[in-house]
Amino acid sequence: MESQGSAELIGFTALGAGLLLRNVWLHRKAPSAGEESIEKLAHQPPHAPSIEDTLQSIDRPSDAHDQADELFKKNPFEDAEKNFGAFLERYIIFPPVLPPNKQFADLTFAVSDAFDVKGHITGFGSPSWEATHEPAEKMAAIVGDLLEQGATCVGKTVSAELGFGITYAHVGTPLNPQFPRFDSGGSSGGPAVAVASGSVDFALGIDTTGDIRIPASLCGVIGYRPSHGLISTVGVVPNSGSLDCVGILARSSSVLRRLANQLLHLNQANHKSVSRQLVFARDLFDLFELRAEGAYAVADLVKGRSGYESPMHVDFIQHVASEVPSLRRFYKEDANLSEAIPNALSSAMYSLQRYEWRRNHDEWLKEARPEISSTVSRRVHASVTLGEDELQLLYRVRIELRRALGTLLKDGGILVVPTLGDPPLEFKSKRDSSECYARSMSLCSIASLSGCCQVTVPLGKRKGSPLSVSFLSVHGADVFLLDMVDILQSKGKLASNLAVIPAPSANIEVAKLLNEKGNGASEVEGWHSAIKYYSEAIRLNRRNASYYCNRAAAFLELSCFFDVERDCTRAIELDEKNVRAYLMRGTAREMFVDYANASQDFKRALVLEPGNRVAVSALQKLEKLSLR
Repeated sequence: MESQGSAELIGFTALGAGLLLRNVWLHRKAPSAGEESIEKLAHQPPHAPSIEDTLQSIDRPSDAHDQADELFKKNPFEDAEKNFGAFLERYIIFPPVLPPNKQFADLTFAVSDAFDVKGHITGFGSPSWEATHEPAEKMAAIVGDLLEQGATCVGKTVSAELGFGITYAHVGTPLNPQFPRFDSGGSSGGPAVAVASGSVDFALGIDTTGDIRIPASLCGVIGYRPSHGLISTVGVVPNSGSLDCVGILARSSSVLRRLANQLLHLNQANHKSVSRQLVFARDLFDLFELRAEGAYAVADLVKGRSGYESPMHVDFIQHVASEVPSLRRFYKEDANLSEAIPNALSSAMYSLQRYEWRRNHDEWLKEARPEISSTVSRRVHASVTLGEDELQLLYRVRIELRRALGTLLKDGGILVVPTLGDPPLEFKSKRDSSECYARSMSLCSIASLSGCCQVTVPLGKRKGSPLSVSFLSVHGADVFLLDMVDILQSKGKLASNLAVIPAPSANIEVAKLLNEKGNGASEVEGWHSAIKYYSEAIRLNRRNASYYCNRAAAFLELSCFFDVERDCTRAIELDEKNVRAYLMRGTAREMFVDYANASQDFKRALVLEPGNRVAVSALQKLEKLSLR
């Protein structure tokens, strides 16, 4: 759809002839004389821009497009040090001009390099793939939906090569912001790092065999794999259609809840009368020699809570052995079930994934003869050719496993399992990642094969290592998992609200100067110039509510009410007592004829500052308008 936003005209469209920020990073082309490519910049040592360079790049007299181009070339939104190598490309795709009250107007997000962005090549973590594919003609369906709902896309993150494991041979491995000693995981390590570093509010990746859940666990953020098929994968490079899910990584349960409610059309009312029960897979915690105190402490949070029954402890492996008879083809009759069942599950998952990956991309392999790293090459050539009987066996395992989970959990059960079955891989370790995470794959295979929903939540750390736990529920019962995450967040047990990585001190000083220049432009009513300065200050320091308020004030003078509402909402998130933000947002909503929410904003301002004349006058005016 043409209204889904454009990577060529990226927002601020309400300004007309005002500031139009173009995407100067997104086009992958050879640099012209005197121009550095983003690839070269990405591999230079991280450094903060000089104050002189930043100010000169803005002050240089030229048209609005040229000023924006120079600004982005000299000073990307946030320098490489803060991005931790998460981003392949930085750009802004603002939502199209929309009616007010869109759900995600205050949120920013990034997508992995498996998602189509209109007009640009999806690289799939491989230079050979990029070189043999044309620019996308449309946005990926989920990206278009998010833009339509008001979210702002700020870039594309690195993706593991061809969607396999944690091999970032061509782009560099993203660094883990919260646990720098350890790897960031794959194949969605880039999105996880973008979220963990505070660069975005949420990010999208593809979860096939644990590619969202493992990075989430390692980076200390929430990783959500929805029920299979609930979010469209149209416009996403396929890995294995039977296993692929668009996954969401977020720092807070409130953001995840908003996204899931809107995108999955969840109906809370349908589940309110269902009693819920935590079901602990006791044998899985024992098998992987994991201390379960953190997981079992979760049970105390729901003890006595309305709608929750007493927790239950089960031997999950024995249940699967008896309820999934097709798995017996994967192990010997006299095998030790505690080892055989997890191995059989991961073996079935990998067999299906490799078969479907090869079926999807075999023609490309033959025609392109791509250059592939040795690790991925081994996995590609391990792709299997299955006979009809073998393929049907794998599909039966999927059906039987989903049915087995339904039998165990019934209507309201929530299965509690470890996320990782192995110690985290240390950064730049020489250990083979496939061996390191072999046991973790058996845990991930439960949701991947069954198509059931799973959410991984961080609980903090133990002896310096990330600590997490996962919740699973039957297909379509995603609401149960989201409620559980909400409970953990409300009780302060969720560690995903780790401190945002602070901007480098040099960036903070530059941002202050840019804000002052914006104030100077505002004093002489140079609103377009003011917006430009404030925007750059925000990119250097996204944690300062005043910068958002100042830019909102300039937008207000230009009657860009949608932008006013977005900036004020962000300012309020950063500072809940910001009277100025409530007043301006209320004014914007009044102009949208959204009198109810405008009134709430003005009333909140009066609570914070009793007697505020602007709020009193505005409420009186709204009362008269409401009577008409």
